[in-house]
Amino acid sequence: MRRPDGRIGVVTLVDRLSIGGAERLAAEISMRLDTERFASTLCVSRMTDAAGGFSGDVPRQLQARVEARGVKIIGMSRARSWDLRPWRPLLRLLRSGSVQVIHSHMLGSNAWAVVLGRLMRIPVVVTHEHTWEFSGQPMRQLLDKYLIAAGSDILIACSEEDRRRMTEVEKIPPKSTMYLPNGIEGCAPTPGRDIRAELRIPAGAPVVGSVGVMRKQKRLDVLLQAVALFVPRFPGLRVLLVGDGSERASLEALVEELGLGETVMMLGSRGDVRDVLEAFDVATVSSDFEGSPLAVMEYMEAAIPVVCTAVGGLPKMIHDGVHGRLVAPRDPDALAAAIAELLADPERRARMGAAARERRRAEYDLDVMVSRVEDLYEQLLAAR
Repeated sequence: MRRPDGRIGVVTLVDRLSIGGAERLAAEISMRLDTERFASTLCVSRMTDAAGGFSGDVPRQLQARVEARGVKIIGMSRARSWDLRPWRPLLRLLRSGSVQVIHSHMLGSNAWAVVLGRLMRIPVVVTHEHTWEFSGQPMRQLLDKYLIAAGSDILIACSEEDRRRMTEVEKIPPKSTMYLPNGIEGCAPTPGRDIRAELRIPAGAPVVGSVGVMRKQKRLDVLLQAVALFVPRFPGLRVLLVGDGSERASLEALVEELGLGETVMMLGSRGDVRDVLEAFDVATVSSDFEGSPLAVMEYMEAAIPVVCTAVGGLPKMIHDGVHGRLVAPRDPDALAAAIAELLADPERRARMGAAARERRRAEYDLDVMVSRVEDLYEQLLAAR
C-alpha cells in the first residue's frame, strides 16, 4: 500500500494559501514531513489570480518556502464551489496510485477530500477542523456528521473544547474524532531591528496589539470600543492591528467614529510578524469563538501577556492571572479593564510573558505536532 520507493504519498488539501492560521499550519505540515518516509504534495484548490500565482507578498513567500522544501504544489483556480474541471490535476495524481493519504483542512476541503478520496479509493482520508461557531447552520452540522466524519478515517479537532462540541452539538461519535494540539516553530526576531522606530512609535509608549484575519469572528470592533475607554489613561498609546480581511473598511470607519485615528495603526498583512511582536506590551484576542490560534502561540513565544476572551480552546492555553487575563466575549468594559491593568504593571507583564513562553515551548511545538501527524498516518495506513 506504499509507493514503489517505500514512502507514503501524502496530499495536503487546503482551500487557499494565505496567512490564516489553518492555511499556514497545513503548509507547515506538508513541508515538514520526513522526506525519507513521506512524499508530500500540497494541493491549493483556490488560486487568487487567473495566472495561477498567489497574489500578495506573504502567500508568495510561503509558496517559495514550500517549494524550497521539495514539496510539489498543485494549484487550481476554482472559481465556483461545484466546478469539477479544476480538480483534474489532483484527480490525475490520485488515479496514479502514488497517494496513500489525503489530509484536508477546513470545511470545503474536508468535504472534497472525502468525496474524491473515496471515489479514487485512497486508503486513508484525514480531515482537520480548525474551529467554527458550532451553533446554527444545520446544513453545516449535517455535512460534518454524515459526510466528513462518516467518510474520513479520523476527524481532527484543534482543541479539546472543539472535540467536545463535535460530540455534544454535532452528535459525531467520539471514536470518529481526536484532539491534536496545534504548534508553532520558535523563532527569534531579527537582530538589531527596531520596529518601534520604523513605525515611529516612541520607545516608552504603551503598545497593544492583535494579529489575525479581519473577519467578524475576531470582533476587533469590541477591541476598538475597549481602547476608546482607556486611551485617556495612557498618553502616546498605540494599537497595532496586523492583518487584513473583509472587515477592514468597517473597522477603519469605527476608528474614525471613536476618534482613534492617532492611536490605531492598521499594518495590513505582513511577513515579519515575529519582528512586529517585539513592539507589543500586551497582546489581545477579542474573538467570539476560537480553537487553538497560532497567533496566541506566537504571542506566548514572544513572551507577551495575552488578554483574551474565554472562548473555545483559549482557557486551556491562557490561564487567567498566569499567562494573561481572560474576559467574557463582547464585553468592552471587561476587556478595557484587563488591558489597562496590565499596561499599568510592567513587572506583572514580564512575569506573565515569561510563563507564557515557557508553556508554549513545553506544550505547543510544531515539530512535536508534525511527529504526531506522521505517526497518525502510519497507524491509520497500517489499520487499513
